[in-house]
Amino acid sequence: MSASFISSAGPDALKGRKVLIIVENLPLPFDRRVWLEARTLKAAGAEVSIICPTGKGHEAAEEDIDGIHIYRHDLPPESEGAIGYLREYLSALVAETRLAWKIFFKHGFDVIHGCNPPDLIFLVALPFKLFGKKFVFDHHDINPELYEAKFNRRDMFWRLLRLVERLTFKTADVSIATNESYRAIAVERGGMDPEKVFVVRSGPDIEKLKPAADDPELKRGRRFMVGYVGVMGEQEGIDLLLESVRHIVHDLGRRDIQFTLAGSGPALESLQALSHALKVEDHVAFLGRVPDAELFALLSTADLCVNPDRVNTMNDLSTMNKIMEYMAFSKPIVQFDVKEGRYSAQHSSLYARKNDPRDFAERILDLLGDEKLRQEMGEFGRRRVVRELCWRNQIPTLLNAYLSALGNGREMAALNAEPNRQA
Repeated sequence: MSASFISSAGPDALKGRKVLIIVENLPLPFDRRVWLEARTLKAAGAEVSIICPTGKGHEAAEEDIDGIHIYRHDLPPESEGAIGYLREYLSALVAETRLAWKIFFKHGFDVIHGCNPPDLIFLVALPFKLFGKKFVFDHHDINPELYEAKFNRRDMFWRLLRLVERLTFKTADVSIATNESYRAIAVERGGMDPEKVFVVRSGPDIEKLKPAADDPELKRGRRFMVGYVGVMGEQEGIDLLLESVRHIVHDLGRRDIQFTLAGSGPALESLQALSHALKVEDHVAFLGRVPDAELFALLSTADLCVNPDRVNTMNDLSTMNKIMEYMAFSKPIVQFDVKEGRYSAQHSSLYARKNDPRDFAERILDLLGDEKLRQEMGEFGRRRVVRELCWRNQIPTLLNAYLSALGNGREMAALNAEPNRQA
């Protein structure tokens, strides 16, 4: 951990405090945002424990990394449909509850920091609130909108998601939002006191995201490469990207562009099959989940990067980590015109018409045809991340959220005296 990271956090802000972080959808330290939060809290003097699932490369049931205690549990295999998700969530809830009591007796904690999805972690926190423990809700996803995006309906299960979301906010002593749209949801839909909702963006750690040497092999002999990093799911719009590739390759006859996609997810196999059906498999490489060294090489080699998230309420209001990672690597971006995506990227991106793969393809070609524009957009994005959006600029707000939950008004006032460059 760098000296600047430690000094930014403040070595004594949480001295003597103990924190339990619960995250369900990704293992630690793979989840970049949560790992940055954990390291920040540790650097500020807290003892930090984490409950998370196992995952590829993170199979150990118990592990200490950088002085942070990590406890992992298994999850049932991914399944489709509402019943499958419910089974997965209930299995995780049982494991999280068991491990929370184990950590309570072994290490202790003053705060439970619950990271959704799902919005059920408040059930783990409730018994501990009887012992005076605080609950900080870290709002990563708006689950009712996510459900609607996946299944295109507002049924009983959607209403249940709205209910547990509201119960989560009612249980929380403090809520952490990833952007202003999520903050508005916490206040307006969750009924939270605005003074108890803090915007902590998922800014990249620019000290870790370092450009690497270009890897010509990734281009597979082609002149240009378009990069994508992220989840392979239905709402991510990779199917629309593949339609754009088909238009570029077959309708426009451009065969000098390689598309390289890194990431895994439930739709990976179906997307690979779609690339074959569209006859673009020779121009699209699916790398799966890759280690950081390969990821940094991809982002360094790409001429531009894409965010094909389809326009819906979920994506319109959500901040995508990949956008700021692209910007950290000085890459120009093409995406559909979503509210928070435009807020993050601003002039570092071109914006295609809503869910229109042909227009998306045209914006890609516009950028590939203008090297000067690509450079200007990439430089703008890098400056914006460094000056406003990167993780070190989020640290004072995260610590303020904790001090607010713990009721430490004097320390909070001192932190408020620091410049908080919240973009």
